[in-house]
Amino acid sequence: MRPIGTSDQLAARRERALVLLQQGHAIAQVAKVVGVTPRSVQRWRREGLQPRNKRKQNSRPPHRPGRLTPRQLKQLEQALLKGAYAHGYAQDYWTLDRIAHLIWHLFGVRYGSSAVWYLLQRIGWSCQKPQRLSFQHDDAEIARWKRYTWPRIKKVAWPGRNPCIY
Repeated sequence: MRPIGTSDQLAARRERALVLLQQGHAIAQVAKVVGVTPRSVQRWRREGLQPRNKRKQNSRPPHRPGRLTPRQLKQLEQALLKGAYAHGYAQDYWTLDRIAHLIWHLFGVRYGSSAVWYLLQRIGWSCQKPQRLSFQHDDAEIARWKRYTWPRIKKVAWPGRNPCIY
């Protein structure tokens, strides 16, 4: 839980604790004066011994490290580029569940659907719906229908009225 105070106030409290430690006060005494636990003072002292630029480099990352290495991510991307047919699926499109199954099969690492989504975003892939076309799709026939049949239907269905108004 974050302590009460602005970032500047909290930084001033840490600096005050470090000054008191440098003056030779005991950790428990400094903790009591600044109103924190002795463990916090110990941590501030350990972090305060390092230069400021070193502290930022050695700090923990703000998230949990990935379970797949960068090399495994490249292998996954290559496997995805081969297509779903190459991995035994009847239709050539990927779903999050299929990709999770592929990751399990290739690397032995189990991912849920939402985790697969974030993984795909990290490697630069996006979600796309497959476009469904009928087997009897004929562009010339569709154009003919729109040009000749649809106006005749519209005229009978909306006699004397503009269908766009209603």
